[in-house]
Amino acid sequence: MASAMRFERLDDWLHWLESHHPTEIELGLTRIRVVAERLDLLTPQARVISVAGTNGKGSCVAACAALLQAAGQRVGAYTSPHLQRYNERVRVDGVPVSDDELCRAFARIDAASADTSLTYFEFGTLAALLIFRDRAVDVMVLEVGLGGRLDAVNLLDANAAVVTSVDLDHQAWLGDNRDSIGREKAGIYRTGQIALCADDQPPEGLLVAARERGVALQRVGEQFGFTVREDQWCWWGQGPAGEPQQCQFERPVLPWPSLAAALQVVAQLGYQVEPLARACELGRLTLPGRYQVRAWEGRTLVLDVAHNPAAARHLAARLVDDSAGETHVVIGMMADKDRVATLAPLAPIMAYCWLVSLPDVPRAATVVQLAKDLEGLGVSASGCGTVAELMARLRQESRPGDRIVVMGSFYTVSAALDWFEAESAPPGPETHDDPVRTNLESNHE
Repeated sequence: MASAMRFERLDDWLHWLESHHPTEIELGLTRIRVVAERLDLLTPQARVISVAGTNGKGSCVAACAALLQAAGQRVGAYTSPHLQRYNERVRVDGVPVSDDELCRAFARIDAASADTSLTYFEFGTLAALLIFRDRAVDVMVLEVGLGGRLDAVNLLDANAAVVTSVDLDHQAWLGDNRDSIGREKAGIYRTGQIALCADDQPPEGLLVAARERGVALQRVGEQFGFTVREDQWCWWGQGPAGEPQQCQFERPVLPWPSLAAALQVVAQLGYQVEPLARACELGRLTLPGRYQVRAWEGRTLVLDVAHNPAAARHLAARLVDDSAGETHVVIGMMADKDRVATLAPLAPIMAYCWLVSLPDVPRAATVVQLAKDLEGLGVSASGCGTVAELMARLRQESRPGDRIVVMGSFYTVSAALDWFEAESAPPGPETHDDPVRTNLESNHE
């Protein structure tokens, strides 16, 4: 019998989910396992690839999905958070699923949960697993939301598990040092299954946890890796029997360790990666909000969700490598992030700095807080306002050839993408609010 629908529209479901559980985050697998068992989701027919890490998870998921699709596999990809539409989180062969599919999945989970309360993220994870089962995907590539060991995605035993990087973020949940964070992320590894780490300096906590789990950990620089020769990026790795593989193509846009890990996963699953990388043009693969470059009125607009120190260092290095005129940096961040350490790598690059207010986001740092952070770094803010207000102002206060970098949060980049699309859209009838832009407090950013 079909499950009764509590709501008919996706925005109503998402608004309900934001307040359904007493807390935004409650790590642990006991509650979600109960509901997953009722839905018969614990033993999927599809192969499972889990990806954890402080940064680079989304890039690794995108690369794994693209390579496996090129191999003729039907691929379900689950990521979080989203930038503009909730549907971005659940994709089959690269296409976001429909509102109706999500609503039907939520209704089935609602009926199955009964006396068990689930968080926003747990509901979303189960919805993805239901949809992937209904669509009969061959492979599920699942991004861990927070940590690893106790994250909802770790409900399933992964055939291949990747930790892309380990750095400080979400310390209140994962610990205040790389060892404890690494140990949590290593919780996605399974004995006898493929286990990778793409961090070239993994913390001892991750290595110890991997040994305790009895996994044969494959590390970047050892079992797989990459080199750069002029404009060519060269990957090397090995198949399941240790047979060497390699491929090369133009320097990729996405983070190199994440791509190297994705290639190694696919090689370990038994595929020849060179033709797959060529078929999906892996070097040109991009991801919205990850060093996303757009032209705007003679200027270069760079959108990047970097919101922790490691991601900011990566962004700063990319900006230094790419020549440009004067650089304007538009910043909006969450108050609970390490803001000073995140902004420090960018300080020497900023010719001008603009501060974003996010009045609809309770977690957001105020422009006063951001200005004080920058003052400690010897940087003065040039102005503040919403993203739309600042972009209108930058039309006057930047020049053709300048670079405008919008960074610091998924919320900030999302607002910039909304503004850019509104600017580019032809005049038309007034539209209603996007039904899937809700979720201001459940992004796991």
